[in-house]
Amino acid sequence: MNSSNKKNPDDARLSSLLHESRISPAPPPRFQENVWRRIADAESRPGASPTWIEALIAKMLRPRLAFAAVAVLVIAGATLGAHDGTQLARRDAQTRYLAAVAPNSLR
Repeated sequence: MNSSNKKNPDDARLSSLLHESRISPAPPPRFQENVWRRIADAESRPGASPTWIEALIAKMLRPRLAFAAVAVLVIAGATLGAHDGTQLARRDAQTRYLAAVAPNSLR
């Protein structure tokens, strides 16, 4: 069996050396003052209205409206795809008709 549960005295010494060697950088100048200023600013406007994009996103994340938005996008995609397919089929039919009526004049 592995004796990983037993503590090695060197482990404690190594841990203390590693702990002492950690560098903790000094905070930037006026750090604490800026933090308190930001907190005060946030508290001074408790009812700040969200921007129009935030309000739109908040509404769209509601399940009922999210389902409706997905349904509208699927229907719009299907409609545009059908329209594009119809145009492609019409163009293909015209090309085949011209090739059947006047096969040599197109070359």
